[in-house]
Amino acid sequence: MKLDFSSVWQYWPFLYHGALTTLKITAITAVFGFLLGVLLSLIKISKCRPLVWFGNFYTSIFRGTPLLVQLCIVHFGLPQLTGMTLTTMQSGVLTFSLNSAAYISEIFRGGINAIDRGQYEAAMSLGVGYRDMMKDIILPQAVKHILPSLVNEAISLLKESSILSYIGAVELLRAADQITVLTFRFFEPYLVIAVIYYVLVMLLSMVASWIERWVNRSDRVL
Repeated sequence: MKLDFSSVWQYWPFLYHGALTTLKITAITAVFGFLLGVLLSLIKISKCRPLVWFGNFYTSIFRGTPLLVQLCIVHFGLPQLTGMTLTTMQSGVLTFSLNSAAYISEIFRGGINAIDRGQYEAAMSLGVGYRDMMKDIILPQAVKHILPSLVNEAISLLKESSILSYIGAVELLRAADQITVLTFRFFEPYLVIAVIYYVLVMLLSMVASWIERWVNRSDRVL
């Protein structure tokens, strides 16, 4: 059988809107996951034992269960309990953000613990409060150390967004499914979205490399 990509390009709007949905979900969940992850990492390194226990328990739950199961609980289970129906986008953003926060919290905790203790002591000796110390001194340095890990997490979010097709979200994989139904061809649509995913991942990696070089260059200037 010959390959025929013309049938795929005929339905390029499906792929275009699917790619936009994939990027939108990735961007939103990356932001919320980052913010929640930072908060969770601070909870884990706090001196309040109940908060530390909660942070560790939260992380173990979201890292120890499949992401697809979490998505099903949020999209199909929560409406049963609360009576509130979530859209596929809302379910995806909520699930991915909560899941990503668990991983990012561990990344951040490792980055924070890697900062020399002398900087904590120097800040406290100068009368810098804990909140200001974390915001202005510790966290900015931690971000520089963990930037590659954060990029890897963003790439994981981009690729894992494909499971949203399970609940009907029209992202790239679902768009390819729709094309296969209309054209009765399977290899070409799935090959095309594989290439699209690869290009998006490479672009994200290039942007991250540029940011990392810019950060390192600014450090040398300072």
